[in-house]
Amino acid sequence: MIRSLIHPQAQFYVDDRVVFNPFPMIHATAMLEWGMNWCISTQIHTYLIIHAAVMEKNGFAAVLPAPPGSGKSTLCASLVQEGWRLLSDELTLINLITAGVVPVPRPIGLKNRSIDIIRQRYPQAVLGVLSSDTLKGSVCHLKPPTESVQKQFVECPIGWIIFPKYEAGAITELLSKPKGQAFMEVANNAFNYSALGVKGFEVLKQVVDRADCFSFKYSNLDEAIVVFSQLEPPHEN
Repeated sequence: MIRSLIHPQAQFYVDDRVVFNPFPMIHATAMLEWGMNWCISTQIHTYLIIHAAVMEKNGFAAVLPAPPGSGKSTLCASLVQEGWRLLSDELTLINLITAGVVPVPRPIGLKNRSIDIIRQRYPQAVLGVLSSDTLKGSVCHLKPPTESVQKQFVECPIGWIIFPKYEAGAITELLSKPKGQAFMEVANNAFNYSALGVKGFEVLKQVVDRADCFSFKYSNLDEAIVVFSQLEPPHEN
C-alpha cells in the first residue's frame, strides 16, 4: 500500500493489522519477502518450522540450517541453478505426521555480494528488482525454476542435514556431525519447537534419526557444488 505521494512508502498488513513500520516504496519487494516469512514463522504451527534452506535431489532433501552470513542463500541459489529442486531458501516446513518437507518454492532472497556472484556465475538466471540500502543492505530475488513451482505440492523425505559455513580461504570440508548435536542445533534454529511441545520433539527426533548429519565449511562454490553432487543416500539407522 502506498502511504504518501511525496515520499512513497509501502505498508505490510496482516488481516488489517500493521506488523512493520512503513518502508520506502523502493524496498517493497524486500518488505514483501520479510512479511511473508513473518506470517509463516509466527502463524503456522501445523508444521515444525526451521530457519533453513532446503533443496531436493534424487528423491531426498538436504536441509541447511544456518544463521545470516553463513553463505546459506548463495549455496542454495547455486545448487538450484545446478539442477536441485528448490523447496525453500529460508523456511523448512516439516510435516508433523510424515516428517517430510512441505515445499515453499518462492523466489530466493539474495543479499549484497551474493547478488553479483549469482548474476555473474549464472547469466541466464532471472533476478528481480534490486532494493538498495535496506536494513540488510542490498536485496534482490532470484526466480525459482518452473519445475520447482510445478512440484510445490510434492513432499520430500529428508536425507541430509548439513550446517554450512562460508569462510574466506577455507578448505572445502564435509564432516560427519553427531546426531545429538545436530538435534540441538536444529531445535535452536526452529521457530516453534517449544510451542509444539512433545510433538515437536518427536518429529525432530524422527527427522534426525533418518538423516545423515554433517558440518560443511567452504570458500569455493565449484568445490561446494561437487561435494553436494556426491552426497550418497542416507544410511539406514
